[in-house]
Amino acid sequence: MSSPSSPASRPSRFAAWYAAAADWARGDGLTWLYMFKALAACFLALGIAMKLDLPQPRTAMTTVFIVMQPQSGMVFAKSFYRICGTLVGLVVMLTLISLFSQQPELFIVSTAIWVGICTAGAARNRNFKSYGFVLAGYTAALIGIPAAQHPDGAFLSALTRVAEVVLGIVCSGAVSGLVFPRFTGLQMRSTVRARFSAFVDYVSASLAGRNDRAQREATNARFVADIVGFEAARSAAVFEGPDSRMRSGRLARLNSEFMTASTRFHALHQLMNRLRDAANADAANADVPGAGAAIAVEALEPYFKEIAPLLAKSGEPVLSAADAAHAAAQLDAYKAELPKRVRATRAALEVRPDAPLLDFDTGAELLYRFIDDLHAYAATYASLAVDTHERERWLERYEPKTNPIAAGVAGLRATLVIIVLGAFWIATAWPSGATLTLTAAAVCALASSSPNPKRTAFQMATGTLAASVMGIFVMYAVYPRIDGFPLMCVALTPFLLLGVFMTTRPALMGYGLGYCIFFCFLAGPDNVIHYDPSSSINDAVALVAAMLVSSIAFAVLLPPSTPWLRNRLLVDLRRQVVLAGRARLSKVRARFESGARDLMFQINALAADEPELRRDTLRWLFAVLEVGNAVIDLRRELAGLPRDSRYAPGAPWRVELRTMRDAIAVLFERPHSARFERAMQTTVAAIAAVQQLLAGFDAPRDERHRLQRILSQLHFIRTALLDPQSPLEASAGARADASEGVRHAT
Repeated sequence: MSSPSSPASRPSRFAAWYAAAADWARGDGLTWLYMFKALAACFLALGIAMKLDLPQPRTAMTTVFIVMQPQSGMVFAKSFYRICGTLVGLVVMLTLISLFSQQPELFIVSTAIWVGICTAGAARNRNFKSYGFVLAGYTAALIGIPAAQHPDGAFLSALTRVAEVVLGIVCSGAVSGLVFPRFTGLQMRSTVRARFSAFVDYVSASLAGRNDRAQREATNARFVADIVGFEAARSAAVFEGPDSRMRSGRLARLNSEFMTASTRFHALHQLMNRLRDAANADAANADVPGAGAAIAVEALEPYFKEIAPLLAKSGEPVLSAADAAHAAAQLDAYKAELPKRVRATRAALEVRPDAPLLDFDTGAELLYRFIDDLHAYAATYASLAVDTHERERWLERYEPKTNPIAAGVAGLRATLVIIVLGAFWIATAWPSGATLTLTAAAVCALASSSPNPKRTAFQMATGTLAASVMGIFVMYAVYPRIDGFPLMCVALTPFLLLGVFMTTRPALMGYGLGYCIFFCFLAGPDNVIHYDPSSSINDAVALVAAMLVSSIAFAVLLPPSTPWLRNRLLVDLRRQVVLAGRARLSKVRARFESGARDLMFQINALAADEPELRRDTLRWLFAVLEVGNAVIDLRRELAGLPRDSRYAPGAPWRVELRTMRDAIAVLFERPHSARFERAMQTTVAAIAAVQQLLAGFDAPRDERHRLQRILSQLHFIRTALLDPQSPLEASAGARADASEGVRHAT
């Protein structure tokens, strides 16, 4: 046996050290790399600003810490919108200075209104578009409030401030893109692969009965977060290079098709669960006439067992785009044979008097649509292996929007805070009143898009307090004892590293952001440093006070964490069913799918510590997706009917369908027992009207199949409304017990 120090043990020890080093490099190593890249960009911007003799090099430093992100694509995207916002803010502020430089009250009010408009725009939009609105607002305050005190030099002051901001942006982009770059596009490839594999595993496990309801809910909640994060990454990746831009349309399409496929599978799985529950309920109640649900389950289940092998290659799960091409080919062949096989199965059921043909037709229709959607998803994934592909032509886009009332409240809140602090500045003539006002504008804009702006503003205030202590120490204890730019960079490194490290930890992000930005503001060196302790203390007090006032405003003036906003978002989520029935048919599905999931994501962010509310929201999401998609499918089938007097919009059965659709929209807009009963009555009447139409004449084969698909969608809507696990159950009032509801759902 060899000793630990023998030559035989050295290779294994080296392999262990190498594995440990590689693991560190993939985790904490990337964090430290980002931290040193941020410092390199900061000192590069500072050095160039000093060499160019710009009046405030600290502005370039601050810009670096605002723009810098771990991935290069995010830096480029943020930089692009920051430049756009800065230029817009510059134009607006020069206009306001030219109009109101002699009337400080009007200048403060007009600035507050502009910042409020931009803050509302930032709260209304998402991702880096929101950042563009933020910059247009607080850049106007950052440039205009100091410049308004010396209007004769306002234009030159504004231009130099913009030059400092642009310098910080260029340095951030250069360091991020050239020094050990981390591209968002590469990260997205692994995300696409992992999500496709996770969805295949989820489908296989659910069809095999290995997922209980809690697991399905957790998986779908994770899918919602993945969809929103994927769209954010895609919008940033287009700034990285031509490779990402050439695939941007397919990536957007992939996200949309994933939403559609996951919704379709959930609908199919829920229908089968209802049929199984109904079959069990019938078996437990021998005195109740059988609904035949077990017959439908027995006829449909063999098809489900055939799906999982289609999503594998040589028995292994799909991982790469080449594997996805193989799966897409298998799904395409299976889809081509499926209608003929389903017709044969239905013909065998027709000879049985107790066979539930409507249940079977509905399940078969959902199965075919799921296979079709899954094939499209796999085909788009496979197309990513080549640079150009016809599937790149994709016009539908993810459309994230927040509640307009909430966005308006955010804008009004920012306006009021700036007016109050501006009035305090004018009344007291405090030398740091300008710092107080413009800092409040920046904090209101930056924190408005976070899930908990009160906490974000308070964390920024705490980080700024620490930055004030450190900044004053550096200014009056360190700077007098050093000489030269290299030594200054060495002296600043430990203080800046502390702030950058905090920004890499989600729980400390607010503290780190406040520390980095305002440490630069207080202790960032100029070409000629002015030592004025009273001014430094006044500015530190103004910074912390502005953030505390902003935090109080977020806590008092309709705070986003209140049940009011969550209820408004839940109403918006239910109103997606109204959109499904009334929006333009050509793009309604993408708007419906993305809108519902984005609202779900927002509610989850506001209810991070309330698992019961998150579960209730997820139940509403399922109900909205099931009914809304059925309504969209119903509208598409109606639009495909030929021109014939029997199918005219004024035909009685079409009138019944419109009545049903309106009743469902009213129910989801404001659930109530009477509206639930109305929706059920109109749905039953619509089913009867379509059945009567089918029995009344011998339609051509294609038309008859289309009418049967319409009937299947109506039947599925009825089962979704009657599902005992649906949140609409509470709107049904005093009805039969759960088992009775399950039987009626079939």
